[in-house]
Amino acid sequence: MLLEVCCYNLASAMIAQESGAHRVELCADPADGGTTPSYSLIKTARKKLNIALYPIIRTRGGDFLFSDEEFEVMLHDVHACKKLGCDGVVIGILHANGTIDKEKCSRLVESAYPLGVTFHRAFDWSVNPFEALEDIIDIGCERILTSGQQPRAIQGAPLIADLIKQAADRIVIMPGSGIRASNIADLARETGAVEFHSSARINRKTQMQYLNSAMQEEQFTVMADRHEIEGMLKFITREANTI
Repeated sequence: MLLEVCCYNLASAMIAQESGAHRVELCADPADGGTTPSYSLIKTARKKLNIALYPIIRTRGGDFLFSDEEFEVMLHDVHACKKLGCDGVVIGILHANGTIDKEKCSRLVESAYPLGVTFHRAFDWSVNPFEALEDIIDIGCERILTSGQQPRAIQGAPLIADLIKQAADRIVIMPGSGIRASNIADLARETGAVEFHSSARINRKTQMQYLNSAMQEEQFTVMADRHEIEGMLKFITREANTI
């Protein structure tokens, strides 16, 4: 079994590695659900991390319907990730009708080669998940990140289980969203998944000694929680030892 940690800053990526995570999905902008991190952040993370590094390729938050101009930016970002020595990238583009944009996604996969490619939770907004699964296999992605088209993966466990059966080892179905040490075992049993995705997120309060109260704004940083990561990895290690 394998644990991927979604990290929104370098400190979280280092925590993930030190805690024993197998892969980092590197993102910016947690409030927008993750967008492409800066070139400098990717470059520094690549120098610091020995584990697999997959930056997300997403120009903005919101929906997954991207213009030709936004797609051009994505192509440049994929090339940058190749140049920096990343292990893979994370993509996802839909048509307005909720189907997978196979043309654009295929071009991203081709541009990324030989890097691995994960299709992110744009999948959860697709109109037919079983058709989308086959389209993503055709595109050449190696895995799909999904919450089973529900807000949390534990809620979408029945669909995730069905997707894993349909995939039949042709592609990895990786549950994500709301996965914690307290529910990863139940999710594994209900779905049969072998890869899991979690941000293990906590809000770390500012370390500033002075705060301007007139601003009426709380300052915090979204961080990966070492204890959550270690708790999930305990289950994964235990399961691996029983095989």
